[in-house]
Amino acid sequence: MVDSILDKKGSDIVLLDLREQSVFADYFLICNGENDRQIRALAESVRQEAKQEAGILANGVEGIPEAGWILIDFGDLIVHVFSPDKREYYSLEDLWTDAHVVLRLQ
Repeated sequence: MVDSILDKKGSDIVLLDLREQSVFADYFLICNGENDRQIRALAESVRQEAKQEAGILANGVEGIPEAGWILIDFGDLIVHVFSPDKREYYSLEDLWTDAHVVLRLQ
């Protein structure tokens, strides 16, 4: 999934391991899209990659690109695609400071 985000020019990618802090998900994959169009493309690319490469369908999708965020729920993995301002506003990395950072790509 990270490769699909990179292919669509997503930025500031972080993978958090939440297994010791959460019962609802094991990992958060967080990234930025610069505009509505890119946010939509990133979310769609992640969904397609999961389906094609692992045969996994999203349990649900929340948010819309025009609002600056989309959440894709794969069960153990939740993908968050944010505009930079919404990412700063929601500040998930600050909320989950005890989570282990598995991957960080600027």
